[in-house]
Amino acid sequence: MLRVMTSRNFLTIDDFDIRGKTILLRVDMNSPMDTQGHILDDMRIKSHIATLKDLESAKVVLLAHQSRPGKKDFTTMKPHAHLLSRYLGKQVTYVDDIFGTFAKTHIASMEDGDVIMLENVRFYSEESLERTPAEQANTYMVKKLAPFVDIFLNDAFAVAHRSHLSVVGFTEVLPSGAGRVMEKELVSLDRGVKGGERPSIFVLGGAKVDDSLRVTENVLTSGGADRVLLTGVVANVALAASGVNIGKVNMDFIKSQGYENQIEKARGLLAKFKDRIGLPKDVALNDNRERVEVHISELNSDSLPINDIGLETIVDYTNEIQNSKTVVLNGPAGVSEIEDFALGTHEIIKAAIKSDFSIIGGGHISVEVAHLGLEHRFSHISTGGGACIDYLAGEKLPGVESLKAAYIKYQEAKKL
Repeated sequence: MLRVMTSRNFLTIDDFDIRGKTILLRVDMNSPMDTQGHILDDMRIKSHIATLKDLESAKVVLLAHQSRPGKKDFTTMKPHAHLLSRYLGKQVTYVDDIFGTFAKTHIASMEDGDVIMLENVRFYSEESLERTPAEQANTYMVKKLAPFVDIFLNDAFAVAHRSHLSVVGFTEVLPSGAGRVMEKELVSLDRGVKGGERPSIFVLGGAKVDDSLRVTENVLTSGGADRVLLTGVVANVALAASGVNIGKVNMDFIKSQGYENQIEKARGLLAKFKDRIGLPKDVALNDNRERVEVHISELNSDSLPINDIGLETIVDYTNEIQNSKTVVLNGPAGVSEIEDFALGTHEIIKAAIKSDFSIIGGGHISVEVAHLGLEHRFSHISTGGGACIDYLAGEKLPGVESLKAAYIKYQEAKKL
């Protein structure tokens, strides 16, 4: 069953003879839904089509979740199965059970090519407990389902940073590998974070200052990036750290978001990495929704809200980006929901597609990429969210580490 063709440190679909086998496939189909239970954005559902197409000769059992307990959209997987049926052009059977007799009977009666969707795994209270793979392997879900399947594939990169039952538990007891989404995420992000072709540039923005500074520290320390260009709120924090008076209203916003303590962190990174971190030369202030360009030397305590990088910075950043070989973007450069302050974000996006290898790390900037209709011009757009940020920051993701452990285990078994 196991062929071990890969040169990577995890197995993929290509390493298994999947014909006639029963595959337990963990997917991420968590989608925004309206109050009537209609799915509003099917991007994550569609993302797994390539994996499912490559498993057409097998019997596929889908494990997935929708939202979490307490949320209004915490509901069944029935709408997801319905949409997936349409995209696959064949019936995806929704099973109102996870590991009980009803679910096991359906799995046992499957024929090659069949696809079933089990119920929302988060309906089972133990699913969301953070435990080690060995502990998760000892749960009822694993003990009940594992005997009915041959191979476990994890295609849910977006939850790979969670040591949840359905993410890591089955890797302890079944031959395990990555689906196409997981495989592409890891290969693409590795090329970005470990340094692909040079020069390699990261452009970090948005409002999650702590995440951006973690990524900055990791990629500059590891050598994964030659330069990091800062935009958005994280740029304001770094400007304040460099001694610029960004204005009371902007400082108050930083404090309101709980990021005042990140100024000292930014100061340390600027001292350590110096000109490897790029800061805005000018910014765009919001004067009653009108864009006002101001050089950072003109900022003072009474300055208006900074809502974008300025024109001079846009020119400098875009020139550097389009002349780079590898570019990773994460987070918008400004308040891109307001048209006049979307300029920096949009120009950076347009510059990035001119590089040889371009990655969208996630966040609101992916919405702007879609708004511009440029999704297909990027080498990779991550669906990972928090998992992507953690990976770029050098954190070990439990879902990925469990696949690596499974690879080692079955490599050792092959030698016996």
